[in-house]
Amino acid sequence: MTAEAARSDMQASRPGAAMAAVQVVRRLREAGDWQREMDGILETLCRSMDCQRGILFRLRELPGEGFAQSVAAYWVDPAFGGELASPTVIMQSIINSDPLLGRLQEDERQGKVFAGHTRNLEGFLRADFEKQSIKSFISVSVFAHGHLWGTLAVNDCVAEREWTDEEEATLHIIALAIGDAIEHSPSEAHASEVIRRTMLQASLDAIVVIDESGSIIEFNPAAEKMFGFQRSDILGKDLLDTIVPHYYRKGYASGAEYMAGRGAPMVGQRLETVTQNAAGEIFPIELTATEMRVADRRLIFGSIRDLREKLRAEEEINRQREKLHQNEKMAAMGSLLAGVSHELNNPLAVVVAQSTLLHEFASDPQTKVRAEKVRAAAERCGRIVKSFLSMVRLHPTEQAETDLNQVMRAALEVTAYGARSSGIIIDADFANGPLLAMADADHVTQVAANFLINSQHALAGVTGERRIKVRTFRSERGNPGFSVEDNGPGIPEAIRSRIFESYFTTKPVGVGTGIGLSISKSIVERHNGNIWFEEVEPHGARFVVQLPAIAGDAAKAGEGPARSSGLRHALVIDDEPDVAASLSDILELMGVKSRVVPSWRSAGEVLSGHIPPDIVFSDLRMPGTSGISIYRELLAEHPELAKRFVLVTGDMIGAKAEIDSQPPHQRPHILEKPFSTLDVRGILSTVADETAVEI
Repeated sequence: MTAEAARSDMQASRPGAAMAAVQVVRRLREAGDWQREMDGILETLCRSMDCQRGILFRLRELPGEGFAQSVAAYWVDPAFGGELASPTVIMQSIINSDPLLGRLQEDERQGKVFAGHTRNLEGFLRADFEKQSIKSFISVSVFAHGHLWGTLAVNDCVAEREWTDEEEATLHIIALAIGDAIEHSPSEAHASEVIRRTMLQASLDAIVVIDESGSIIEFNPAAEKMFGFQRSDILGKDLLDTIVPHYYRKGYASGAEYMAGRGAPMVGQRLETVTQNAAGEIFPIELTATEMRVADRRLIFGSIRDLREKLRAEEEINRQREKLHQNEKMAAMGSLLAGVSHELNNPLAVVVAQSTLLHEFASDPQTKVRAEKVRAAAERCGRIVKSFLSMVRLHPTEQAETDLNQVMRAALEVTAYGARSSGIIIDADFANGPLLAMADADHVTQVAANFLINSQHALAGVTGERRIKVRTFRSERGNPGFSVEDNGPGIPEAIRSRIFESYFTTKPVGVGTGIGLSISKSIVERHNGNIWFEEVEPHGARFVVQLPAIAGDAAKAGEGPARSSGLRHALVIDDEPDVAASLSDILELMGVKSRVVPSWRSAGEVLSGHIPPDIVFSDLRMPGTSGISIYRELLAEHPELAKRFVLVTGDMIGAKAEIDSQPPHQRPHILEKPFSTLDVRGILSTVADETAVEI
């Protein structure tokens, strides 16, 4: 049997085109939505006409350009194996400059049949049809609402053929039926339904709709994700029994009654409240409830936004704001203490120096004892001021050999008044000799002071004996460390893992900021050390710090090299005559003659005609000039004095920035006010060693 004969037999076995037209018309009239029926209609049409492809095009006229064409529906015979090039979006512009396309445009306007063979076409259409394996084609216009709506096309992709009158009539009948279906379809309502459904599905907010009885009749995907209920499981259930928190349900008969409220209705409001998910978790939400009237039904539409992320973000912002506030307070405290210390250190320097000299030269033993007490008290005042300043200095860790015994003594002096005024007993147990560690003395002193302050706060509500034990030690492996222990209530086990977190505190408002232990941990870790908490029996807390060991205990406390320093002449530049005279007297005691200059003019004027100084002491803050400016001038004109220059200051915060602006190998020495004889002797020794002065 030939292929032609086989094809004729197949055509004979299929329903005729006219019968297909009847089926399609009936189907379109009975369909609620003609668009959902189009794939099946195209298949019926194509199979009745023994064609492999059917397409319904939607045409929209572009003023001055022609038609924009897109696919509204299509069917391709699976046995043929072809595929629509772009099934969802095929857009063609029928350009008026192409005669054939222009004629096609006019035929479609008039409702004429456009039929033929691909080989007889030219230009764009021929190339496009050949690309899609079309041999023969036939199409008719679809009109709706009195306008050209689109085109119904059928293609034979197997062989060329002549289209019969019956086939043309069938195509016309189906096109008319499609146009009629378009006109009678609830297009606007359908579009609105599609839009509504799309918005409901795509909404990021949970959408819950209940009816007048409180039953849930809509529950979108966002609601499923937020609450953990499946839509199929929750539809029909009462709002009150599902997402309303259990403690709000009492006294309400239904979810609708709950939404109406008693004196505070939720409908018509935008408010923040709480809800409950499938797991029973209560969480905050923002609810917007709106009443809708659909026919004779009263529905409540609820849009719900999860506030957990928002509240977490606000909490983090507040935490950062509080952190910034605390940093600003610390910076302000530093500036305040810098000014106070500068004003205090000048008179303290005089008291220390004069009491030292009085003790040295007094012949009466009682006068010596009294002078020593005055000197010790003044030096203690100076150490307290320095310790306060060290805790607010904003500078990076600068590690040097540091005696932890001295660190702990400095911390005790800073916090002694609080302990003494509260009746707290301090037990101190210091390791023998210098306990050396590579550390920043200021920062480690801050850690020790934080421990002591925390212990004082912990003992505030304790009755009976209140005691703080302070200990410095060397571990079995030789690591130096210290600990602070109190017999307070201790730290509950439930929060021990959080005590080193920033801003975590159990203290009452106004007593603590929650940053002391966090800062302490940060400081110790920068020193490559360890910090931890230990429980004390029967009750109490112990905080321990251990730092890396260094080789040997090189420091020789109390040695005084001044007698053999080789320094004989000093220049003292200071606008405070009492401070300058006190420093000059101490230098005299150590065998160093000094010349005092109350104001600086120039290196030439000050040094000319005088014995060149072996060492220069200059106050940092003076009217009209500064010690760092004098140092730069001497560095440029007398570089031999670079290593013999000492800045005298009670404002180490301000001095720090100015000194750090110099190259590391050109930074001057520092003598902090109030200075003791040991401080001055140490400076003389350091300068002598660095300059290798011959004795």
